[in-house]
Amino acid sequence: MQRTLIKAALNRTTGMDRILVKGWVRTRRDSKGFSFLEINDGSCLKNIQVIVDETAPAFSLLKDVGTGAALEVAGTLVESPGAGQKWEIKASELRLLGMADPETFPLQKKRHTDEFLRTIAHLRPRTNKYGALFRIRSEAAFAVHHFFRDRGFFHLHTPILTGSDCEGAGEMFRVSTLPLCPPAPPQGESPFAEDFFGKEASLTVSGQLEAELFACALGNVYTFGPTFRAENSNTPRHAAEFWMIEPEMAFADIVDDMDLGEELVKAMTRHVMENCREDLELFARFVDKGLLGSLDTIMTEAYVRLSYAEAVDILRSSGRPFEFPVHFGADLQTEHERFLCEEHFKKPVIVYDYPREIKAFYMRLNDDDKTVAAMDLLVPRVGELIGGSQREERYAVLERRIVEAGMRLDNYWWYLDARRYGSVPHAGFGLGFERFLMMLTGVTNIRDVIPFPRTPKHLEF
Repeated sequence: MQRTLIKAALNRTTGMDRILVKGWVRTRRDSKGFSFLEINDGSCLKNIQVIVDETAPAFSLLKDVGTGAALEVAGTLVESPGAGQKWEIKASELRLLGMADPETFPLQKKRHTDEFLRTIAHLRPRTNKYGALFRIRSEAAFAVHHFFRDRGFFHLHTPILTGSDCEGAGEMFRVSTLPLCPPAPPQGESPFAEDFFGKEASLTVSGQLEAELFACALGNVYTFGPTFRAENSNTPRHAAEFWMIEPEMAFADIVDDMDLGEELVKAMTRHVMENCREDLELFARFVDKGLLGSLDTIMTEAYVRLSYAEAVDILRSSGRPFEFPVHFGADLQTEHERFLCEEHFKKPVIVYDYPREIKAFYMRLNDDDKTVAAMDLLVPRVGELIGGSQREERYAVLERRIVEAGMRLDNYWWYLDARRYGSVPHAGFGLGFERFLMMLTGVTNIRDVIPFPRTPKHLEF
């Protein structure tokens, strides 16, 4: 008999079918002559009730079945007389696939804190909240590929190992095969000469630079994969390993970039709301009561667009005593970003034309020589979700900007070559996938939207 997913069984329109389900016991309740099991297989939020009659051969196996045990149940799908469920299974056969020690199994029928569940990240997907969250994550990832494929973008796999610092901040994880205390190299020789690559290597912080090269050959491309940042920020918004969505468009400017960012956020939100409604409603009930209304605004209303200078004026005239003072030339902090989109405009906001001093070397210098064609898309509950820009396509200007940033030109010879041979205006951005999931669910800590979070002093599982 072929296995039936619990989601499919609960959506059946007729009963009295012989079915086979496999899953984990959420609860067990014994009554005179019967045992009632709640089984979940991860396919949906709801459990299915299994009734085992004491006269059935399977009843004798229940002595070893408790919360967390894995079972195979064969029986008949029948209408349930109980409230809140349409179908239940009247079991005729039962097979214990995996026992769970009832004395030590940590997920009992009660509310557990997120802090506790992070210590058992290998088991937390079995809870209602995290099962729902990671189904949402899966569907959101599919939405990314669906969005770009429908718009003619090509999916690019950019390298995880790199010899270049995309952001220029130096917060990178070094990768080396050298011993912990290597002997000093000969005079004048690189300390990495005997390393695997013969030069310093790191985990990537972005696939953007490589995506630019392919955009200048294929037109429109995107990369979606893990990135790494050795930033010692133990905050609810930062992780050392996280996933980025990074599209790059040839023959595009900053307006095209803002348009694409807004379209992507709306499309991903709509896709998840249409395909994960039941799971999202759990977060609307228990995490953020205003979640669904906020997501509807994100999905349907036009986003505000204003310059950095205008944003600073609004913040300074707000009368709000911000922790970080606001002045022209200072980077916007999370408290500023959230004020703009949660309180002042009450919708997503795109801020553009930032001072050149606070943005990366590759962003196109505006004609005023003071600002760059950069844009950040800010959303409620998170702040910055997208950071992007029109890229600097002029060889001489880019060369000067690399030098001003204190980086070596010879590390970027290939990047400069893209400006030497057939350069075109192009633009792109990075969207933090985990931050999108925080916006989507109302979850306030990035550690809770990643299956196995990597943060300072934490490398478990």
